Amino acid sequence: MAAKVFHIPLIAVTPSMKLHTIVQRTPTASNSASKDHPGVKIVPSVDELFADPEINIVIVTSTPETHFSFTKAALEAGKHVLVEKPFVPTAAEAQRLIEVSQQTKKLLCVYQNRRWDTDFLTFRKLQREGTLGRLVEFETHFDRHRLDRPETWKGTLGMDQAGGVVYDLGTHLIDQVVVAFGMPQEVTGVLANQRGDEGEPDSMTALLRYTQGKEKGLLATVKAAVISPETAQLRYWVRGTKGSFKKYHLDVQEDQLKAGMKPGDEGYGIESNDMSGRLVVMEGDTPKESIWTNVEPESYAALYQQFAKAIDQGASEAVPVKASEARDVLRIIEAVRESARSKKTIVL
Repeated sequence: MAAKVFHIPLIAVTPSMKLHTIVQRTPTASNSASKDHPGVKIVPSVDELFADPEINIVIVTSTPETHFSFTKAALEAGKHVLVEKPFVPTAAEAQRLIEVSQQTKKLLCVYQNRRWDTDFLTFRKLQREGTLGRLVEFETHFDRHRLDRPETWKGTLGMDQAGGVVYDLGTHLIDQVVVAFGMPQEVTGVLANQRGDEGEPDSMTALLRYTQGKEKGLLATVKAAVISPETAQLRYWVRGTKGSFKKYHLDVQEDQLKAGMKPGDEGYGIESNDMSGRLVVMEGDTPKESIWTNVEPESYAALYQQFAKAIDQGASEAVPVKASEARDVLRIIEAVRESARSKKTIVL
C-alpha cells in the first residue's frame, strides 16, 4: 500500500523526479504495476533495480525486516535512498547504514511523513510563538478501535523484525516528540495486548521525561491503542503555564491520498472546520477557549521536495529526515521495550 498510496503520488508531484522502475514480484488482477503505470519499467527483483545505471534514487517500501539489506545494497550500488518507516529493526543497524551512506557518499533519508501533519505543524507554531507558555505536558495519541489483528506485517511480524504497534505507530509519535523537544532523558514503557489474543503487544504507552535543559520538567506521553470506541479520537493534548491546546482527529492527508487526491489538488490537506482544535489561553485568572484552525498545509510532498533538493545540492545536512534522527527514535523504542520487560524506567 505504501508505494501506491504515498510514494508514487508524491513522486508524481516532485518536478525533479521521474518514476523509472517498479519492483513487483507477483502482480495480481487487482494489483498490477504494469497496468497502473504502463510507461514504467517493471522488474521482478531488486537486483535488477540496483544494477540499472539510469536510476539515481531508490525508494524502499518493502516490509521492515528487509529494509537493512535492501538499503545497504542500494547505497553500495551508488544510489541515494529513501526508506519507509520503520527505518530498520535496531539502532545498531541504523548506525551501520549511516556509516555506509558516509562511505558511499550517497544520501539517506527516512520517510517520517507525519512531521508534515498539519495539526502537528499547527502545534509547532504555537510552540515557537510561546502561546502556551512553558510546556509541562505533551500527549500524542494514535488510538483506533480495531478488534481484528491486521494480516499485514503490522500484525504478523514480531518486534524483533520491526513489526507491531511500537514500530508502526510509535515510530511516528516518538519522532514528533523528538522533533519538538529533542531527546528525553528517561523512558518508561508499558506494552499491552488489548485484543487478548496470542499475538505480540498491540498497544503502547510511553512516558518520556525531560529532566534537564530547556525542556526540564516536561512529560511527553505517547499512546497508541486498538480498543478505543470513540466518535472522535484524541490526537494531541498540550498543557503549559499560559494555555492548552487540544486536538481530535487524524490529519486528513492519508485518507485523501487513498481516495486519489494528491498535493496541489483543491482542498488537499485541509480539514473541515468541525475538526479544528481548541485553544485555551489565560486572560488574567480566567481561561478563555477558542476554535483554533490548522495552519496552511505544507503536505507530505515537502519531504520529497526537500530530499530532491538535498540530492541536487549534494548537501547531507539538508536531508529532511536524517538517518541519525531515525536512529535516535529507535534508541527510544528500544528503551520502551526494555522498560516494559524490566518494569523499570530507563535512563538514556
